[in-house]
Amino acid sequence: MREPVDLRRQRILAVVQSRGATRVSDLAAELAVSVVTLRRDVEELARQGRLRRGHGVATPVLPAAGQEPAAAPAGEALPSGGPVAVVVPERHAYLYEALHGARSAFEEAGVRIALHIAPAAPGAEQPLVERALADGARGLLIAPRWRSLATEEADYAWLSRLAVPAVVMERRPRRGGALHAVDTVCTDHWYGVHLAVEHLTGLGHRRIVLAARDDSPTARAIRAAFTEIVTDHPGIDAAEVALSSPGAAPDPASQSAARPVDLPELIAGSGATGALLHGDVDALMLVQSLRDSGVRVPEDCSVIAYDDVVAGLGSTPLTAVSPPKAEVGRAAAELLLRRIARAAAGDGAPDPGRRLELLPSLQVRGSTRAPGTGDAPGTSGAPGVAGVPDAAGACAAQESTAVTQ
Repeated sequence: MREPVDLRRQRILAVVQSRGATRVSDLAAELAVSVVTLRRDVEELARQGRLRRGHGVATPVLPAAGQEPAAAPAGEALPSGGPVAVVVPERHAYLYEALHGARSAFEEAGVRIALHIAPAAPGAEQPLVERALADGARGLLIAPRWRSLATEEADYAWLSRLAVPAVVMERRPRRGGALHAVDTVCTDHWYGVHLAVEHLTGLGHRRIVLAARDDSPTARAIRAAFTEIVTDHPGIDAAEVALSSPGAAPDPASQSAARPVDLPELIAGSGATGALLHGDVDALMLVQSLRDSGVRVPEDCSVIAYDDVVAGLGSTPLTAVSPPKAEVGRAAAELLLRRIARAAAGDGAPDPGRRLELLPSLQVRGSTRAPGTGDAPGTSGAPGVAGVPDAAGACAAQESTAVTQ
């Protein structure tokens, strides 16, 4: 997916702020965009007063590192110092939206961001963090990729030994592990799956399929939550889990990696009339596959996507579980700013670690309706609507043989 314009402009600001006057041609080469595109970005940033534009160069207007920030978070004195390092995976639109929320909190506090994009390789985050700390970063906000449990736990040791305050965003380290006491801010994905299941069962769907990824902490949380919720659920007769795409396993190249189930075939064989699909891109592609196989959405099968980054852009806009992505980023940034301020104060007062969870919402669109009807898309079961069942889990989910947990 192409890098969002806002993220590219944030990277431009970070480079200019850290280096001072920088040639537009050098920025274009570094960010792998055309000079024309880069020049437009610089002109827009200059128009917003976020940098200055000269003859082929861009110069900063924000305070340089070491000067007093413009504002302090939550009424606490925030000392001057280096930037905050922010590490997110490349090509991850979901986390880019969380990054936008974090950026707003840092900008309001007058704290500069040093953004680092981690490539899709195990252990890619550690050298980026070490470099950022060597360059004087005074705090770390990180969202590791963690495609597998093994790569996740491999990062625990070095992350737990950081010499600066750190907050882990949209990741929930294993309980009892080395990162248990590290601050985290994330979405309550169990509640997101609960919203989806209650919406479908509220419309009358009694056979439901989850087609989900298995290559991130979010994906694994969704799969575990679905299995728990549908077990013995009074509104569900049968439920199954499938892998959503060939690249959705932690190691698609492995001979033992799970292979995706043919979703139209699975729906036909199970009699399912409702499906929860993670994430948005996989959901849109699976909906196309259903239509190519003669399964109409929502007439024959109601579909809910999970992520809500591009779910509403389909030919039939998809009902979607929408995590509070920007709010998660902002809360994570505010928590990190608090940690930095308290560490600088050095009063020694105990300040326990925090694990914050924000609740997602359900955006009801045209891809869900009651089974066997030609009525307009249903809305019973949407958050805040009267009559929503308050059930918590019941009929054993029958795991497809092509899926590994």
